[in-house]
Amino acid sequence: MVLSPPTIQYSFTSCSWDHFNKKFFLKQKKLVVEKIILYQNKKIFYRNIGSGDPLMLVHGFGEDGNVWDKQVEYLKSKYHLIVPDLPGSGKSEMIDDMTMQGMAEVLHSIIHEENIDKCTVIGHSMGGYITLALVESYWNHVNAFGLFHSSAFADTEEKKETRKKGIEFIKQHGAFEFLKTSTPNLFSPNSKLQIPDSIDQFINSLKDFTPEALIAYYEAMMSRPDRTSILKNTKSPVLFVAGEHDVAIPLDDVLKQCHLPEKSYFHILKNSGHMGMIEETQNANRILEEFLLAK
Repeated sequence: MVLSPPTIQYSFTSCSWDHFNKKFFLKQKKLVVEKIILYQNKKIFYRNIGSGDPLMLVHGFGEDGNVWDKQVEYLKSKYHLIVPDLPGSGKSEMIDDMTMQGMAEVLHSIIHEENIDKCTVIGHSMGGYITLALVESYWNHVNAFGLFHSSAFADTEEKKETRKKGIEFIKQHGAFEFLKTSTPNLFSPNSKLQIPDSIDQFINSLKDFTPEALIAYYEAMMSRPDRTSILKNTKSPVLFVAGEHDVAIPLDDVLKQCHLPEKSYFHILKNSGHMGMIEETQNANRILEEFLLAK
């Protein structure tokens, strides 16, 4: 197949279904389609890439969908990738219900929009919490899911206090100052030595976050329930990816959960903290592909 020179094509469509009124804005460039849908009159952005079995990659706190770029590049020739910006991140606007369940409803609307019966969903950190909420309500649309540096446990009281302090810092100093201060701690000591430029590039990509969005995320994480029952009851294959040096989701926490599903796949990234998709790109890509082939 011969590809013509890169062009940008615009088309506009409007439609409605059930409780949602939405419009599309599509920008097509090569194999990537960028979409904006209106969810409860708020703009939600996602990328639609490649073809094949559908895989949704859900980013975490203080990130947008671009955090998965290395995985997208690796998997796009084999899978239909759906990569959203969660409400309040990247090009997506905040919605009224910024709880884990509220954001899971946004993911469900994207799945519905793409006319997908079942897909695999991988969530990083907070994205994993949202993935669990999605599975809880819409298990029939998820044939496999993964917790990538994530957990089904609720916040401990100690963790809630840490988040409350973070909220106060954000209110006083702003969103980017908070992310600039806290994000380096998500990387392992080895990563800080080996890939400092990649870490700096990632941090500099976070300048557009608003205090309101970060505070809403923290409040949502503090109030989320324990969802280990989802792991115990699911018939779907579940992937767990843990970083040996992860201070946000300690390895011990993941070890306490990975035996709960009937069909579980567990991997440790030995040189990673909380950001294995950046810290150990090749290993992360291999783990995802093996899970997608095995499920």
